[in-house]
Amino acid sequence: MLTLYAWNTPNGQKPAILLEELGLTYDLVMIDIGKGDQHKDDFRVISPNSKIPALVDGEQTMFESGAILMHLAEKHGRFLPMSGQARIDTLVWTFWQVGGLGPMIGQWGHFSRAEEKIPYAIERYLAESIRLLEVMEEQLSKNAFLAGEEYTIADMMSFPWVKGGYQFINKASPDRLPPLTATRAWVETIDARPAVQAALKRLKPES
Repeated sequence: MLTLYAWNTPNGQKPAILLEELGLTYDLVMIDIGKGDQHKDDFRVISPNSKIPALVDGEQTMFESGAILMHLAEKHGRFLPMSGQARIDTLVWTFWQVGGLGPMIGQWGHFSRAEEKIPYAIERYLAESIRLLEVMEEQLSKNAFLAGEEYTIADMMSFPWVKGGYQFINKASPDRLPPLTATRAWVETIDARPAVQAALKRLKPES
């Protein structure tokens, strides 16, 4: 029995996408981070860091999106090559997102929406977010997907952040973003996948 604890954020979308791509049956428990559900004692037993997502897979519990995707991909033998340069490249781009793209876009979003405006912080995180998007653009101008010609967990890790982050940055600072032609085409390709659409639909809170 699989249970995913998540909310409709980029980090919450990542494991839902992989679960749908794998065609697995899972229960979804929505953790409303706006109401502070992530700080409740029962959730902290699963996720000591009080962050979503978290996953219960039988008797195994885990948190952190990268760990969850690696666990599922390795267990089911899909979307993460077992060996060789392809595996290395997939892990490189997976952790590139974990350590760079997500945190930088997230911090820019935080400071740009904060009541107290700190120009240095806004500019720092905006500039680094754009730089990372340019790194991605260079990689995708040479490859169909981040780790090469195959769709992997590396793409599932970055897709939610790029789709939302590009829109937010483009709205706030349209004069700062380069064309990012290959990246936008990559977003459209992944966004059109039925499993991705199913994941995003399932996570959308009922109105």
